[in-house]
Amino acid sequence: MNSYVLLSLAIVSEVFGSSMLKASNGFKRLLPSIAVVAGMGLAFFNLSLALKEIPLGTAYAIWSGVGTALTALVGVLVYKESLNVKKVAGLVLIIGGVVLLKLSTGV
Repeated sequence: MNSYVLLSLAIVSEVFGSSMLKASNGFKRLLPSIAVVAGMGLAFFNLSLALKEIPLGTAYAIWSGVGTALTALVGVLVYKESLNVKKVAGLVLIIGGVVLLKLSTGV
């Protein structure tokens, strides 16, 4: 399987797991707590497979940057968290950094 597909699966799984952290209410709710463990486990599994071909720094930057941006988006859309100019600017900078790292590796 393509390493960037595996990285994408890792990102989606991590965003799911992170989003379920809020729903777990501090691991007091069983099903969301199980979803956290499953999401994070799947994320790390897929990330480890992606690392067979993608350099560590590049993969981790993409995983954490895109994951952060998508998790923030889930917070706004699902959990009705506020969005302001500073948050948008921060997310744009994160995504810009990820793009620069990707361009610098040529992978």
